[in-house]
Amino acid sequence: MKISKRSVGRLAVLVGVTAALSLASAGAAEFTYDEKVNEQMAKKLNMPVFFAVPASARAPLPKDINTTDKLIDFKHPDAKDADGDVGLRLVMARRSGLSKRLADSGLVQTGDLLLSFRTEWGGAGAYPNIQMGISHTGLAYVKDGKVENIDNPLNREYNAPGLSSEHYRTLDYIHVIRPRGLTDEQRANIVAWATRLHARAGSVYPNQLAFNQDYNKPKYQSTKMGFVKQLGQIALGQNPEGTLDLYCSEFAFALLSLRNCDPEKTADDFKGRRTPSCIEEPMRPLRATGNVVPGHWRNSRAGLADGPLIVIDSLDLPKEKRVALLESVFKENPAGLSKMSVGHRQVAEEMQPQFERLKSYYVGITGPFYQSWPARWLGMFFNISGIPDNYSPTSYLINTLQPEKDRHRTMDYVATIVLQ
Repeated sequence: MKISKRSVGRLAVLVGVTAALSLASAGAAEFTYDEKVNEQMAKKLNMPVFFAVPASARAPLPKDINTTDKLIDFKHPDAKDADGDVGLRLVMARRSGLSKRLADSGLVQTGDLLLSFRTEWGGAGAYPNIQMGISHTGLAYVKDGKVENIDNPLNREYNAPGLSSEHYRTLDYIHVIRPRGLTDEQRANIVAWATRLHARAGSVYPNQLAFNQDYNKPKYQSTKMGFVKQLGQIALGQNPEGTLDLYCSEFAFALLSLRNCDPEKTADDFKGRRTPSCIEEPMRPLRATGNVVPGHWRNSRAGLADGPLIVIDSLDLPKEKRVALLESVFKENPAGLSKMSVGHRQVAEEMQPQFERLKSYYVGITGPFYQSWPARWLGMFFNISGIPDNYSPTSYLINTLQPEKDRHRTMDYVATIVLQ
């Protein structure tokens, strides 16, 4: 059997990573940095620096983490000589026994968002770059000592016990994002809603609950929180009229919006005409562009298109390097789009005419005053041009990129699980 040079190269990287980990991280109970391991992980990830996150995005974690998985503090090579600290927390995890280890360690908790992370999207084009390689959102919950997931589509491709569905079995990287301040009562409510939906999946999907492939048409725009009420009615077996179609991140948004609702105690509230008062959004849906850059104040808001911009701005690079990196976000690679789902590809095609203007916004907003002021007006144009406030899969990660004490910041980045 003939082995390609590419396969040999990948095998060499994997062997190198494994060897370096065994030497540097054996028995690690906290995220640690090792230069040799960092070099090996950089080759394995092979991603642009704007797919990583600044240290300010990170959730506080205990130093002593109960896990046998290797924990790596990865610093992106393109950020090592910059003023900003940009990288990822990496959990090198075996697939066998994964859900129990994640529950035991606390690295994944009830209410956490599981973002499917595709490093191969890096450099595939403007849209996948702006999405920061994130293709899908699931919601995690802990039950019977194991991490479970609930995702829309509510089918077996995405949902199976212990993260064993086809989607998670074939996924290499998962970002874990944690909503701030969830109480034990709220987590218990999330488990109750997820359990009910899983129990009814065969009867409600796809007739009552379907999948929406158009990520640019959120329900929040037209019905505010009415779609959350309808999801609650479906979970409670109240058989509301019509079919509710939600894309993955919208489904997660709706479930988190039910965190204050105990399905046993509030079931009658879902029968009336009004939206139950216990329903509360987990974060403000994001506008197309925000004002974190250049403001960085406590009342700033990030935008859906701002992810790479905020990361690059945090590096505090000299002008020439900064502009070159910003422009690299918009280099097109049509072949790369074929790796994306139908829904993402559709949005990419619809937004294509906007990208040249968005590049001007990126470069201008980080420049001197004479450039940043017109760029602010360009950003306002995007926000009034018909792009609805939204909660795309990337929006949860973008929320963590806002200033640490920003009043709109409701999420923290926990870690990235690297599945082996």
